[in-house]
Amino acid sequence: MKLSQGVEWAAHCCLLLAHAEDGAAVPRTTLAGYYGLPDAYLAKHLKSLVRGGVLAATSGPRGGFRLARTPDGITVLDIVEAIEGSSPPFVCTEIRQRGACALPAERCERPCGVAQVMYDADRAWRDSLRGVTVADLGDRLPDVLRERARAWLEDPSGPLPAFV
Repeated sequence: MKLSQGVEWAAHCCLLLAHAEDGAAVPRTTLAGYYGLPDAYLAKHLKSLVRGGVLAATSGPRGGFRLARTPDGITVLDIVEAIEGSSPPFVCTEIRQRGACALPAERCERPCGVAQVMYDADRAWRDSLRGVTVADLGDRLPDVLRERARAWLEDPSGPLPAFV
């Protein structure tokens, strides 16, 4: 399975927003600048996150984006599905009912082995992503990256803590 680049961007933006002071709204340009992303393309993904209930958007001079829920209430699966949708990656077309050796429909009431393996793999993948939250991702960050994120969000033009 291949996920779009938008999933990476969305996950990192959610991780950065988790460090915003008291859920403050962060302008799109600040998010784009932190990661060096094209602002217009990032806008598309941020809108998808809003539609998916992952982010909340506020308009106006002090507007921007913030997490719609606490970091421990947003899973990686929430982010992936907001960007990619929730359709399963495998769709069985029942080819075993076609061709010269086609099986009758009554012999195909249960999924075939191929379909079952694909369904099981998709379920395991989704369960794994459902088990990791934005807070969990934040716990994996080194302290210096958390400090840099907070400093950037406070003042994108200010100095950032040095890597030691």
